Amino acid sequence: MDEIFDFIVVGGGSAGAALAARLSEDPAVSVALIEAGERPPAEESIPAACAALQLNPETDWMFTADPGRGAQSLIGRRMQVPRGRMLGGSSGINYMAWVRGHPGDFDHWAALGADGWSYDEVLPFFRKSEDFTPTNDITVDGDAHGRGGPVGVTVRQPVLPAAEAFVAAAEAAGLPRGDYNGRDRGGPGGVASLLQTNTRGGRRSSTYHAYLEGEAEARTNLTVLTHARARRVLLSREGGAVRATGVEYRDESGDIRQVHARREVILSAGAVGSPHLLMLSGIGPRRELEDVGVACVHDLAGVGKHLKDHLQSPLFFEAPGVGVSMAEIGVAFGPDALRAPAGPLPADPGADAALSSDLAALKAEAERQLADYQATGRGVIASSLYDAVAFFSTGLGDAHSHDAQIGLFATGYNVDLLESLLRIDTKAFFADRETTLSVDRENIFVLANPVLPHSEGEIVLASADPDDAPEIRMNYFSDPHDLKVMTAVSRRVLDIVAAWPGPLKPKLVVPPELARRHGYRPGNTPSDALLENLALHYAITVYHLACTCRIGEVVDARLRVSGVAGLRVADASVMPEIVSGNTNAASIMIGEKAAEIIARDHGVRLKAFVGAT
Repeated sequence: MDEIFDFIVVGGGSAGAALAARLSEDPAVSVALIEAGERPPAEESIPAACAALQLNPETDWMFTADPGRGAQSLIGRRMQVPRGRMLGGSSGINYMAWVRGHPGDFDHWAALGADGWSYDEVLPFFRKSEDFTPTNDITVDGDAHGRGGPVGVTVRQPVLPAAEAFVAAAEAAGLPRGDYNGRDRGGPGGVASLLQTNTRGGRRSSTYHAYLEGEAEARTNLTVLTHARARRVLLSREGGAVRATGVEYRDESGDIRQVHARREVILSAGAVGSPHLLMLSGIGPRRELEDVGVACVHDLAGVGKHLKDHLQSPLFFEAPGVGVSMAEIGVAFGPDALRAPAGPLPADPGADAALSSDLAALKAEAERQLADYQATGRGVIASSLYDAVAFFSTGLGDAHSHDAQIGLFATGYNVDLLESLLRIDTKAFFADRETTLSVDRENIFVLANPVLPHSEGEIVLASADPDDAPEIRMNYFSDPHDLKVMTAVSRRVLDIVAAWPGPLKPKLVVPPELARRHGYRPGNTPSDALLENLALHYAITVYHLACTCRIGEVVDARLRVSGVAGLRVADASVMPEIVSGNTNAASIMIGEKAAEIIARDHGVRLKAFVGAT
């Protein structure tokens, strides 16, 4: 028999887990949460293991995208698009950068017509989500942060020397230290800081761990359906009115099932999944739907349009004495990470009795580091290695916010990770990849990231089959403004590295073909043309897809889908404009605010209300 709930939330990710957990705080309300994946695997909680969660069909949707003008030298000329497929969603697969965005981003939303979404109006929901633990390592705007919320937020421990050196170099290059999640994000002069991360005790604080795990998922009024792949929203038509009445999904055994909603269906499937489901259900641009055989129930031109994403140019530096080697990371993960065929320890632990003294000492050190991390949450693997950041304005436009972000990634990865995750052809990128990427080499990436892109892409149905992934067309650099900003941000990266403290300055690595084309020699100052080509050939996604069901076009300011009763969208897709920074904290805020909007509309009793009546 089909089940009936008051509310059905589709997608147990960054916004959806928060939304379902909050609505189910009222025991008189029944909530179903539909998630295509499962609970996260054990390694999800270890911050430095985030790379292992990509390209794993159990935890990643494994999408790829057409990059437009970008990715000219990436493998296959396709952009990897990791999306979390588990409870916690992309908050369980990302690099845990806890960044809200500039206050001006949200005031800009309000100016665009998103009533109720100004900075002063969203700040209480950021605070509500946070359990912030300050440290002496960063400057903190205390009144901007929350205590006692579900998501643990703090600075990794111990602080990596590379991260502290980056902040010192940024300060020397004119970017003062400050709280980038504060109420002015450093003001016009910008700000540099160690990164705040959504971790607690050295472990990932995804929305599964923060909102669902334990008490919430044990509630009798919250039904969590895992391995349940949503296929379409069920719609009814009475007269001229269209209403959402439920959701059709495929369960783990392959059977098609339905659940029905007394009150509302809320899509929180992300900037790819939510527009995909709307279009599969017949809600979207009429001609595009009919071209693939989907009957148009409600013609809504903006569904899937205005896709925004952040694109970063990964400037690679050899950094002896600064970067974290892959060998050091392997030791921190414990002896099992050092076993054959990739590592120096024997594949069979039973053979350890015959280890040489050097290998026995290596094993003992790996055991010590892993045990210390497990006991204290401290160690190399206590973060994703993305550990410091700067925000500023290039002066090229978008005066309401900062348009530039620079991040430090404190390791250079290895051949396998660069080619599989980033799709960088290491034979083309490095003159001698075996030496540059050897296990004991110390390298870093400094990531140039324009955060207010003007280029727009789209999500388009590939077919009427719900099991077929949609087409993701990124359309990077279609607006020439973005390449100008990218070049300015890359130039600021070089200024920061030139100000690096100490006698050893990281040395830029330029792919040999681009160096030849632009007459570049090591130690030279790269031309703007070279920096542009580095971006056009090697820039990669920052995994921040947004704006595909945006407020004012697909949904109203209360997140109701235009022209369809009983249906809302609550995730990064509703952003009227992408925030100028990592998008996960803002996505969780959207889930928190959506819960309160819906609760007020339906008389649901949340444990606490924080917004205006």
